[in-house]
Amino acid sequence: MDRNSGYGKLVRDRIPQIIREDGAVPVTCTAGPEEYRDRLRDKLGEEVAEFLEADDAKAPEELADILEVVHALAADLGIDADQLKKIREDKASERGGFTERIIWFGNR
Repeated sequence: MDRNSGYGKLVRDRIPQIIREDGAVPVTCTAGPEEYRDRLRDKLGEEVAEFLEADDAKAPEELADILEVVHALAADLGIDADQLKKIREDKASERGGFTERIIWFGNR
């Protein structure tokens, strides 16, 4: 049984339709704004955990799931994809990205 079966979990919008097409009857409700934000944060943790467990073949799909949740969180905060991209670019310009693979061990 799903660990969230009594609590429910946030699922993609088409999941109830897919369940119905498979002949089952989904039990759902719509989250209010505060619960939605909390559930998105839970979902982000779930998707990150799945990415960390994924092999190289499955990792791109898991990253796409993370990105979907990140975009939903941004939209919930009133930030569209272009704004989020600009924030990321500005931060990368100011502090750099991760392309140089630098590992920091502290200061002397």
